[in-house]
Amino acid sequence: MTARPSGRDLVGERYDVEVDRVAHGGHCVARLPEEVPEVGGTVVFVRHTAPGERVTVEVTEGRVGDRFLRADAVEVHRPSPDRVVPPCSYAGPGRCGGCDFQHLTVAAQRRLKGEVVAEQLRRLAGIHRDVVVEGVPGDDDGLRYRTRMRFHPAGEGRLGLRAHRSHRVVPVDDCLLQAPGAHVAVEGEPRSGNVLTEVVLGRRYDVAEDGFWQVHQGAPETLVTAVLEGAGVREGDRVVDLYCGVGLFTAPLAEAAGERGHVLAVEGDRAAVDHARANLASYPWVEVVRGPVARVLQRAPHDAVDTAVDVVVLDPPREGAKRAVVAQLAARRPRTVVHVACDPAAFGRDTALLAEAGYELAGLRAFDLFPMTQHVEVVGTFTRR
Repeated sequence: MTARPSGRDLVGERYDVEVDRVAHGGHCVARLPEEVPEVGGTVVFVRHTAPGERVTVEVTEGRVGDRFLRADAVEVHRPSPDRVVPPCSYAGPGRCGGCDFQHLTVAAQRRLKGEVVAEQLRRLAGIHRDVVVEGVPGDDDGLRYRTRMRFHPAGEGRLGLRAHRSHRVVPVDDCLLQAPGAHVAVEGEPRSGNVLTEVVLGRRYDVAEDGFWQVHQGAPETLVTAVLEGAGVREGDRVVDLYCGVGLFTAPLAEAAGERGHVLAVEGDRAAVDHARANLASYPWVEVVRGPVARVLQRAPHDAVDTAVDVVVLDPPREGAKRAVVAQLAARRPRTVVHVACDPAAFGRDTALLAEAGYELAGLRAFDLFPMTQHVEVVGTFTRR
């Protein structure tokens, strides 16, 4: 059986298009005009544009016959009223790929992110709800917020960041997202082994310099506040904190449950668990267990008394919790589940799984923890029907 021959490479071809809605992934959707030979009507995912604009796009990925193409908007003929000059000279087609929305006002960025979250909930979970994306208090311009940066060597002693969907490194002398005093790592250099101390709402946390920690300087406090409000932990509650990291949520959850309560914290990363145990040493009613979350839940006792919990908090990686974890946490019949998600599509899929398990989305907050980029953080509160 012979492989179907690929169509003509379209990279570098230019077309005029009308831009439709925003889509998950930092781009908007357009279609090539029907009269264009060979590719008329083909869907194009366009970066550096906004809904309602008329632009000339240059194809960056795709061939004749592909289901969709990728492209950059390289000329703007009818600009959106939300369009601005990007504050960073490295932002734009063919340049640094770290930012998706520098060409739009911060307010417009948040509105588009809300539309993306709402669309994913409709498509994946059948939930129709308007979503308002909140800014971090004090962050009005979306710049100088990142407390951690990872650069790549760019030659001649310079550092840089990669172009979009590419290994090509763009030299960057000053990233406008980098906060003063940010911790900088360079790809390929040995790990430092340094331990940083972070303070959130008066609590101290040790975390490896290259370990996971929210990059926006205001994110930890924002998320802790939202999670506590959603969880509604009562004194004496049994709480499970899944994907707990170094214990950012575990400590305030333990304080809310009190000494008559019990908190089980689960994390797979060895270094994070070591730090979590040290960070939580003053809460003897907290048990920190290392291992993959699904496996830890599966090997837990199945006696209803031993497994029943009141509140579950989970902050899974980008791909979400998935069916095995959702099924096992739902089997404990918590009255409340708080889901922290950094990917709207994964959140939509997990929301659908929780609905199958008898939980409804009772509350939803979304936060702009990554201004100038496509990324958005969601905190969903689910209650048992």
